[in-house]
Amino acid sequence: MKPNVLSRNCNSRAYMTVVASKWSLMTIHALAEGPRRNGELIRAVEGISQKMLTQTLRQLEDLHIVARTDLQTVPPHVTYELTPLGRSLRTEVQSLIRWVEAHMPELGGKA
Repeated sequence: MKPNVLSRNCNSRAYMTVVASKWSLMTIHALAEGPRRNGELIRAVEGISQKMLTQTLRQLEDLHIVARTDLQTVPPHVTYELTPLGRSLRTEVQSLIRWVEAHMPELGGKA
């Protein structure tokens, strides 16, 4: 059967829930310029808690959107970056973000 997010029985809904969450969208956008460490992501995505960032990164790793690289150093040095699949999603995420920012007045928001 062809995937259909409108169908309650389709597994694509679970993927949509993760990919379309605000923290996932912002994390993907923050990784658009290249690999970043955890602390850099916390500073880039204002308002995200460490717990939520960790959860979001793990979910995106599970979907093969983000890759985690542990450089095996002391102190620990871990970076996160978009995979080829994540880079293909990055374009769509950035388009959505640009659209929201461009249409804020029409959406009832202030810049």
